[in-house]
Amino acid sequence: MPATKQSKQVDWCLKKALKEIEECNRLGKKPKHRGLVKVEPSAKKAEQHIDKALHDLDALISNKENGFYDWCINIGFYVIYHCFLAIARKFGYESGNQTCTIALIEWLTQKGKIEIDEKYIEALKYKEDIESNEEKIIDLREEYTYSIKISVEEQKINELIDTCKELIDITKNIVLN
Repeated sequence: MPATKQSKQVDWCLKKALKEIEECNRLGKKPKHRGLVKVEPSAKKAEQHIDKALHDLDALISNKENGFYDWCINIGFYVIYHCFLAIARKFGYESGNQTCTIALIEWLTQKGKIEIDEKYIEALKYKEDIESNEEKIIDLREEYTYSIKISVEEQKINELIDTCKELIDITKNIVLN
């Protein structure tokens, strides 16, 4: 079976992390990386990522109730991201890079290891990575983090909350089964 774009990217991310960790070791620094590392699968650490996603969901809802809609975007992004990190950890990967995490989730989906709707994956991809004019959470996160905008349509926040809740449930089914 020929290598897919995602499998090539996962391989690249694994090599990148190893190279960066080796460089840290060579320099006597604490090992860190911006890629993927193969680790022992850990249901406990996966559950801790789910706990973090739930904590962040509570913060998202609290910020919405208090009118901090711009911060809701940022928090919603991280709810989704922690779900992906939970899945990664379940399958024995630690990620230090959002693009690598997304590639891993796509690759696990392609391999039939997980079942997850593409809409959740696309939510974290930059527009140039996908063929759509739809606003993605990743783009909104950057827009509301680095601009002076504070107003967001309440409907967008409600949709984001629903998406986060759905993905947490899907993640629990993947991680806890």
